[in-house]
Amino acid sequence: MSDPFTTRAGTESYRAAMTIEAKLDAVGLVVADMAAACAFYRMLGLQIPDGAETAPHAEAVLPGGVRLMFDIEDIARSLDPGWAAPAGGGRTSLAFLVPAPVAVDAAYAELTGAGYRGEREPFDAPWGQRYATVLDPDGTGVDLFAALTS
Repeated sequence: MSDPFTTRAGTESYRAAMTIEAKLDAVGLVVADMAAACAFYRMLGLQIPDGAETAPHAEAVLPGGVRLMFDIEDIARSLDPGWAAPAGGGRTSLAFLVPAPVAVDAAYAELTGAGYRGEREPFDAPWGQRYATVLDPDGTGVDLFAALTS
């Protein structure tokens, strides 16, 4: 049985079929309220520049160099006049590694104590991690996790 939490490139024939050379550089989120998004992601330790709260676009460089970008809804509509905010959630999630299982509980408590909505309280997942989910101001799932220690 394969491990559903592992991704493998596969065989040489798979690699030979690849013709696009690309490197993931950024992940973008469309946000309804830039100030609310900045406040939430700063609580998770992202270094978002001062003044971003009033900007239509903001970025935080993550360890490894990938950027997390935030654009207000007007930017999305300027690129696609038919764009509409999605209804419901569950299509995208971000996962933040924290230092220890107790830190999952602490981060969850701090975020929900600050008024952010908890989606899944901390639990010991069968794949060996302490796990919890909080929703950002736009309803994007933000997973908090740490490896369980023996």
